[in-house]
Amino acid sequence: MLEQKPSATRRIPLVIATVAIGGLAGFAALYGLGLSRAPSGDPACRAAVTTAQKIAPLAHGEVAALTMATAPLKLPDLAFEDADGKPKRLSDFRGKTLLVNLWATWCVPCRKEMPALDELQGKLAGPNFEVVAINIDTRDPEKPKNFLKEANLTRLGYFSDPKAKVFQELKTIGRALGMPTSVLVDPQGCEIATIAGPAEWASDDALKLIRAAVTPAAASLKP
Repeated sequence: MLEQKPSATRRIPLVIATVAIGGLAGFAALYGLGLSRAPSGDPACRAAVTTAQKIAPLAHGEVAALTMATAPLKLPDLAFEDADGKPKRLSDFRGKTLLVNLWATWCVPCRKEMPALDELQGKLAGPNFEVVAINIDTRDPEKPKNFLKEANLTRLGYFSDPKAKVFQELKTIGRALGMPTSVLVDPQGCEIATIAGPAEWASDDALKLIRAAVTPAAASLKP
């Protein structure tokens, strides 16, 4: 008796299963390959991660909410304007450690935080550090200027982005989840740490941490 061959209808599920298994295996192989070759970030930003690791013990008290960078990340070259309406970019500040802050007059925590940022600028600003506070009010351009004037916040430079694109750019890379947002940036434009929400930037805790970030050699100081 001749051996009966499997019918075409019985072979179809077998073929589909084989293709599916093969496809999954191929996907897994590609996925594994992708993981093994996944970019480790901008090599220029590895030093920022090292700085983050060194100053991590100082992220307590008034700056306990800071999230330290764990992977190399170069920030977008944010575009904004200075007080005279002239274009500025984040790259214009290369060579300095920055505290980049996004604020708006409609944001109550932002307004409360501004005096501390102004004081921080007065205490630590210089050749190696600057607070870059970027206003993102999209309506009346005079309102944020008047707010700073009325609050006598004269040490901060005035920067603005009336289209709020800086917020969207930071949001795209997961660094702007709300307002205010602040990012501690190294002289190469790389993330050291990020915080969502306000902080007491003029406190001893903040001053110690930022001094350590500006001068990594000092990061070994105990809190």
